[in-house]
Parts: sequence; structure tokens; C-alpha cells
Amino acid sequence: MAESFAFSIAETVLKKLGSVALEGISLAWGVKREFEKLQGTLNAIKAVLLDAEEQQARNHELSLWLQKFKDACYEVEDLLDEFEIEALRMQVLQRGSTGRKVRHFFSGSNPLAFSIRMGYKIKKANEMLNEIAATKAKFLLVEKHEIINTVMHSERETYSFVKTSDVVGRDQDKENIIEFLMHTTDGEDIPVLPIVGIGGLGKTALAQLVFDDERVEMHFELRIWVCVTEDFDIKQLMIKIIKSATGEKCLDKNKEELRKVLHECLSGKRFLLVLDDVWNEDKKKWIELKNLLAGGAQGSKIIATTHSNKVATITGTTPQYDLDELSDKNSLSLFLKLAFKEGEEEQHPNLVKIGEEIVQKCKGVALALKTLGSLLCSTVEEVDWERVRDSEIWSLEQKENDILPVLKLSYDHLPCFPKDYEFPSYELVSFWMAHGLLKSSKKNEDPEDIGSRYLNELLSRSFFQQTEDCFFFFTFKMHDLMHDLALSVAQNEVKSFNQYFKGNVRHIRFDLSGQGTFNLPNDLGHLRTLFLQREEQMGSSEALVATCTSRSKHLRVLHLDWSSFEQLPNSIRYLKHLRYLSMDSCGNIKKLPNFICNLQSLQTLYLGGCDEIEELPKDIRYLISLRTLIITTKQRGLQDNGIGCLSSLRFLGIFYCENLVKLFEDMQNLTALRIIGYWEMQKLDIVAARFKILDGITKFDNR
Repeated sequence: MAESFAFSIAETVLKKLGSVALEGISLAWGVKREFEKLQGTLNAIKAVLLDAEEQQARNHELSLWLQKFKDACYEVEDLLDEFEIEALRMQVLQRGSTGRKVRHFFSGSNPLAFSIRMGYKIKKANEMLNEIAATKAKFLLVEKHEIINTVMHSERETYSFVKTSDVVGRDQDKENIIEFLMHTTDGEDIPVLPIVGIGGLGKTALAQLVFDDERVEMHFELRIWVCVTEDFDIKQLMIKIIKSATGEKCLDKNKEELRKVLHECLSGKRFLLVLDDVWNEDKKKWIELKNLLAGGAQGSKIIATTHSNKVATITGTTPQYDLDELSDKNSLSLFLKLAFKEGEEEQHPNLVKIGEEIVQKCKGVALALKTLGSLLCSTVEEVDWERVRDSEIWSLEQKENDILPVLKLSYDHLPCFPKDYEFPSYELVSFWMAHGLLKSSKKNEDPEDIGSRYLNELLSRSFFQQTEDCFFFFTFKMHDLMHDLALSVAQNEVKSFNQYFKGNVRHIRFDLSGQGTFNLPNDLGHLRTLFLQREEQMGSSEALVATCTSRSKHLRVLHLDWSSFEQLPNSIRYLKHLRYLSMDSCGNIKKLPNFICNLQSLQTLYLGGCDEIEELPKDIRYLISLRTLIITTKQRGLQDNGIGCLSSLRFLGIFYCENLVKLFEDMQNLTALRIIGYWEMQKLDIVAARFKILDGITKFDNR
């Protein structure tokens, strides 16, 4: 199945072309007519994109045409961004000195050179789009408009736990498993019950129901919940078990130290351990983990949820518990519960009838029922329901135990993150903002507010799971199936780990805990996201980052959390499109290069946990687009005429600054600031700090 982002990308580019800001820029540079040509061609192609996206699964040539159009849209967006970046640079020059202006003229971005270069690029973009538009006629596409109204519902509540009332048809399964847990067994071996079923049946929800049951809570001294990664890394599992049991983070301990902490944690206690989503088929790894769990009291039990019968055979000490599909009655009940408000279905018998047909196609899979029910709750138009029922998605070839085509009806246009990656809400909103994915019909609505509404909607549709409240934000994960779905939709746009890739890859994730080498193509010019997973005490990633960034001039997102390098690669200074830079917990960096302050498009900068940074860059005031800033520094005071000049700043987090005594004097200049947070800063004069903060700003003080 080919990509299906084309319509959304075209809308993004057209919105940018029609913006007031870009209209002014086009007039200033004398390219208004050329921009109007781009706009006209894009609109002509966009009119048939919905039909093209519906047909692409059965027409390979059409799929390739869509891919070509999408690539062209990205190139046009890069081109438009260059004009906006140049406008930002001009704003910075007005703040700078005459000498700075002179240096600017003799650089590669002087106005004459810029005008010539961009004129050529616009001409090539128009030629490219005209060629694509000329070939669309042979596909006999018809104009279509969006049917399903995806209104963002602010009234729907979401929860970080499973409510009993939200789970349908699993009462008997719950009682059967609780009976196993309460049953006394002899012998030293810890009994293990595997719960087995295809993805989306509700294995995790059932395990959570059992885990939270009052009888289970009273029976076990210690209850531990761990979401297992695919690689079944023993060290990571020990860290997770300890954290779930005690709340203690042991990221800096070696395996022997972890073993001792784990033994102390479990020793003499009757515990319940739930290992959610186990994929490991290596018996040696399982035996190693189980040996580490010895020492608990008699009556300790383990539950493991898995898709695989082979995993169940390796882990189980008792016959596996096969979770069946929901009955027709329970399936319809779950679907209607999400598709309608209580009692509302009685007012729409015609929709209920269509719903019954949709339910039959879901084959008792709870996740499919929930996602489609949630999708249709936003409309009572019969044509919308019929569109879902009659979609060609149902007739696509479907592998055994595969429900991705069904789920794809709901999630055609969403980005993906690593499996089991737990991320804070503000991080995802910043990621979306960096890629220009936040859209609103309301004028002057802040992207942060749009992103919050997106998150609430996705939570209500079961796209995310296991949320946790953390003061002013929350953390969550994607369901594994949703992650697989996002990858299937993105296809060649997203690559991960150290696999070889080719083509127009736009998002790369490297797992630096692996042992392989990375085969990087020379041309990474299309790359927009570079995501480095935590290194786990591996060697420096500086060379890899330097190589990637030197070949990726259009990066929007650079995620380097927990990296071990001591200085940022010089090639980052040329990432003029960069909007998101995260260096959370990069503990070896002592000084940030001042060239960061030349990244005028930067909207998000995370430096929290960089506890060796001696001083923030002196020209930080030139980051005029910055909206979110989180810092950790060894400074005693923050300089004036620095952060206080960031007029776009919405969120400021000052974390773990043990030496910080005072804030900058010009804090009252931050008129756009909405949230400020302090963490672990015992020496800060908070009374003086609060006096400087404008009224109406939300303050979080956790010193």
C-alpha cells in the first residue's frame, strides 16, 4: 500500500502559499506571480487526490504518481520555508550591529545571491508540478471532498488506567485469571500464566483489569507492571521492574548492581509481575530473567501477555490462556458505546443497522471496534457510516492475525515514534509543530492549543495508552498495533535502527545500543527527522550525528537525548530549517557553541538534564522563533538581554540548576510566556523571581 499523506501535504503547502506573511514576502522579492502559478497547479491536483488515495492500493502506477506529487510538495515547502527563514534573518539583523550586517552581505545569504538562487528554484518547482498535473488525466480521477468530519471533541474524558466500565465482555476471563492468581502452589518455581491472542483483542486491558482488582491488590504485597521491549534486554527489564516496584530510577547502575537492588526489592515478598507484550523467543534470555526473580515469597505469580504461541510455550509453567474474540453481542455493545452517547443510538436506528454490518467485519477485535466506533462518534450522517462500511480497505489482502487495514480507516495521517517510547505531551506537540502538522480553522490560535486538542482526540480514539499525569503535562505510549499501523502508512518515509534504506526517507531513528554499523547513503537531502535513541553507555555518537547533519540540509527535528558527545558537531550550524533540537540529559556537554543562536527557525530547545553546561550561549536572544525552552546550567545567574529578549517564548523550564541564585532582570519582557516551571533549585530566591513574573502566567515550583 502506497503513501496516503498527499492530500494533507498539499493542504499544508497551499495554506502556506496563501498566508499573509508569505504574500508580503512574495511581493518583497518580486515572485508573487510565480507563487500564484504554484498555487493554481497545486489546487488543480489536490481536487482529485482523495480519489487517487482511495484507488492507489489497486493501481501501482497511480501509487507512484502520488509519491512523485508528494515529493514535489515537500520540495515546494522547503522552498517556501527558505523565504520565511530569510525574513527571520532580516529581523535578527535589525537587532544586531552594523558589522553584523556587513558580514551578512558578503555571506552566502546576501540579498542578490538569494534572489538569483530562489528564482531558479521557483522556476524548477513550477516545471515539476506542471509535469505531474499533465499526467493525472490518464488515471480518470474524479474530484472529491472530505466526507467524515473529524471534529476535535474537548468534552471527552481520557484516563491513564482501564476503567472496568470501559471493558466489555471480559468478566469471565477476569475471574478465571484471578482464580489462578489466588491458587496456592507448591515448589520453588514461580508459576507463569501466558495470556495469548492476536493484536487488539484486549490482552493488555484484561491484564490491567486483573492487576487493579481489589482482591489482587490485597493478596500481593507487591504488584509490578512492565511493558516489555521487543529485544527483551535483561538490563532494561531489571531497570523497569525496579522502577515499577519502588519508583527508583537506576539508569546509571551496571547489571550486577541492578541484580542486588532487584533481589532486595523482591526478597521475602509475595509479588505479582505482569510482563506485557512479550515477543522474546530466546529461552536462554527467559531463564536468565526468571533466575533474577527468585527470592520472592511463596505464592508469587507472573502473567505474560503475548501474540505468540511459541513465546507462551517458552514462558508458561501452566497451560496458556487463549483469549477469544468478543461475541457478536459484546462486539456490538462496545462499538455502540463508543459511537454514541448513552441512549443516543435509539434515535438513529438506521446507523445502528449499518453499525451491525461494520461490527461483523471487525471479527470481534476490540481495538478495531473501539477505533471505528470512536471515529464515527463525530458524525450522524448516514453517508459517513456507509463510507466506512463500504470502504475498499476491507477487501485488501489481509495476513492472518492482521487488523492493520481495518485500523487504517482511522489513522491515515499520523506520525510515528519508536515502540514502547514513553514521551511527554509537550514533546509530541513540539514535534508536530516542527513539521507544520498543526492546523486550525480559528484565527490566531496558538499551535500549542491546537496540539493539545489533537492529543485529546487521539487519546479518546485509543491511539495512545498508559498516560500518566505529571504536573503540567502527561506521558503516554502508542499501542503496538498503532505503531505498526503508522509505519505501514508511512512506508518508505520512516526507517529505524541500522537497516539499509534507499529512496526519499524523511524520518530516521537510530538505536545506538545495537552493535551493527549504519549504512548511510550519501544523499540525505530529504531527511526531516533524525532521532537517536539512548546510547546505553555505548561509544560517542558525534561522528554519526556529524555525518547525518552534514548531508541533511532540510532537517526540522534533531533528537539527541542522552547522547555522550562532549560538543555539538559543527555541521549543525547549517541546519537553517531546524525547528526542534532536543539534547535532554546530554551530561558530557560543558559548553554550547554560539552558532546555535544562528538557527532562527528554532522553536523548541530542550537542554534539561545537561548538568555540566557552564554557561548558556551569549547570543541566545537571536533565537526569535523560540517557543519552548528547557535549561539546566551551572550558572549562578542568568544574563540580562538574553532569555528575556525571546518575545515568542511560551514555555520556560528551569530544571536542576543547583547553583542558580537569581533569574534575569528583564523577565517582564516575556509577554507571550504562558508557563514557567522550576525544578530542584534550592538556592533560587523564589520571592524575587515571582515578583518579576507577569500576572497570568502558570507557575510550577518543585524546588
